[in-house]
Amino acid sequence: MTEEEKELDSGIYRNDKKMTGENKKRKVIIFSTAYLPMVGGAEIAVKEITERLGGDFSTQGGFDFLIVTARLKRSLSRFERVGEVDVFRVGMGCFLDKYLLPFLGVLRVVLTVKGDSLEKPVIWAIMASFGGFGALFLKLLKPKWPFLLTLQEGDSEEYILKRVGVFRPVWKMIFWKADYAQVISSYLKNFAIKYGAKCPVEVVPNGASLRNFQLSRNNNQTNNRLQIQNELREKLGIKEDERVVLTVSRLVEKNGVDVLIEAINELKVNPSEIQDKFHGVNPSEIEKKFHGVNPSKIKRKFHGVKSKVKLLIVGDGQEREVLELKVKSLGLEEEVVFVGEVKPEEVVRYYEIADVFVRPSRSEGFGNVFIEAMAAGVSVVATDVGGIKDFLRNGENGLVCEVNNPEDVAKKIKKILDDKKLAQKLREGGEETARDYDWDIIAGKMKGILNGMTND
Repeated sequence: MTEEEKELDSGIYRNDKKMTGENKKRKVIIFSTAYLPMVGGAEIAVKEITERLGGDFSTQGGFDFLIVTARLKRSLSRFERVGEVDVFRVGMGCFLDKYLLPFLGVLRVVLTVKGDSLEKPVIWAIMASFGGFGALFLKLLKPKWPFLLTLQEGDSEEYILKRVGVFRPVWKMIFWKADYAQVISSYLKNFAIKYGAKCPVEVVPNGASLRNFQLSRNNNQTNNRLQIQNELREKLGIKEDERVVLTVSRLVEKNGVDVLIEAINELKVNPSEIQDKFHGVNPSEIEKKFHGVNPSKIKRKFHGVKSKVKLLIVGDGQEREVLELKVKSLGLEEEVVFVGEVKPEEVVRYYEIADVFVRPSRSEGFGNVFIEAMAAGVSVVATDVGGIKDFLRNGENGLVCEVNNPEDVAKKIKKILDDKKLAQKLREGGEETARDYDWDIIAGKMKGILNGMTND
């Protein structure tokens, strides 16, 4: 046990980063069901925002961020400093910890802020989930502390309500008790109001670290950069003549990766199209073209031949085994690569070698990865669901595909791969869109919200 953890056990933890006067940092207590090293859109958003605001020593001062989260794994320490944040993990280090978070989390806050001279810290709930319940309980205990609710939910409304179950009345209290709500899309704004938010509700979307993509692309023509790209292609088994379709997703049902795999299967060469193409051609010419292959064997020769496409699936999740079985059953082992989890700062390397980015989501709160793909200059294919509607303009900065329709997904992929002018138009439109979603801009908007709450 570290010295810091011993202090936590004795309840004498103190924050030594005190400041005086106008520049005094204001405490923000964040409740999140999970946090780094576990990676998702919400976790990345918290990281990007706190890194920018935690070290802000402007005339209004900065923020002192404290995160209370479920431990979930025994290998994770109960306390550590991550970037600009003090992270407190509660529980035994197993899946049950998220259920204990609302209770142990509040207890941890009571012990942690004991003796702190700062008054009325902001309670910040990341999503109306287990962390949201913890924030609610703390608000009930400390009613004068301002309560900020952030909605990042990407699951369908039906799924959320089913998961909440008999606790719906308490769950709705999270919305009722919030003093301010920040949501990442218009879809979630309507969701918050529908379930009882009486406070101001502001749309502040997630973003992308544009600096990372700009630096990468500015150096894209250097020998070193090209060598790195070629090495990655070789590592992934991508042939020179293969086009790359990329998805970056948690492998869960809502993200539609199963639909994308079926779409790759749709990109097989159709034997009937082969026959139509050579209809009326002199058999001797066909034999010459195919090195002596008998015309009667053309159908058999081309049956099951794939288009030259490689699908890279970056990410992991509970559906991985099911998806791997689907790939095997369709005979796509050579066409589909499960890359697994990749560090956020390294994902840019995969965007660099991609021709198309696709995620045929069934539901989506916002979709950070689409903005990342646009920032990286990759053409995007997406469904028109949830928060995607806020930024995707069909034919201008991406193509819209139908939900649960592999044939349509394949059609949109092929359209981009076959039409260079369209692909260029979508790339340029996407890059222009991404400029509005830089994390520096998003963090500035969140600073305004937090300043307003701490000054009340």
